[in-house]
Amino acid sequence: MKRAKSFLKTTLLGGLVVILPVTIVATVFTWLYNKVTDWIQPLTDFLMARSSLREFLADFIVIGVIVGFCFLLGIIIKTSVGRFVHDKLENRILAFAPGYKLVKETVLQFLGRKKSPFSSVALVQLYGSNTLATAFITDEHGDGRFTVFVPTGPNPTSGQIFHLDEEHVHPVDVGVEEAMRSIISCGAGSGSFAGAVARIEQG
Repeated sequence: MKRAKSFLKTTLLGGLVVILPVTIVATVFTWLYNKVTDWIQPLTDFLMARSSLREFLADFIVIGVIVGFCFLLGIIIKTSVGRFVHDKLENRILAFAPGYKLVKETVLQFLGRKKSPFSSVALVQLYGSNTLATAFITDEHGDGRFTVFVPTGPNPTSGQIFHLDEEHVHPVDVGVEEAMRSIISCGAGSGSFAGAVARIEQG
């Protein structure tokens, strides 16, 4: 009986491991597709009203036109005239729009065009103590000081900001994703920090 229950349990879990990721990806893709088509619905309706295209094909054409327009706009901005017009428009008009800078920086980080503030992991000493805390270097100052963000587990988006001298900041060869996983799991699986801790303690 126990063998039968164990067999059923492992078989069921094995099936879920296969099905759940596929289901989640399909759900996210469907949600994203529905959002995009909702945004472009007026353009799709305009195209369908002037042709015999089906809605799916009209959506595809509209998305293609939008992507092509973005590509063309990117080419124009790469020219000296386009860059000049863009800079003037941004500095004199868009810069004063509420939230524009924040949205722009978020988009640049999402597209990989701007360095993420969580791009470097370090172990830091706080309040003159020898205790080491996991941190992300968010800024490096010309006088040798660092600004770091020390997140709290299991939520890495909350934490505290510290301004520390260079001697209290120890960059480590640990990836951001690995450090994030360690924080989310409240320190579990942080064996990759062990070697760095030993080196720091040895001076």
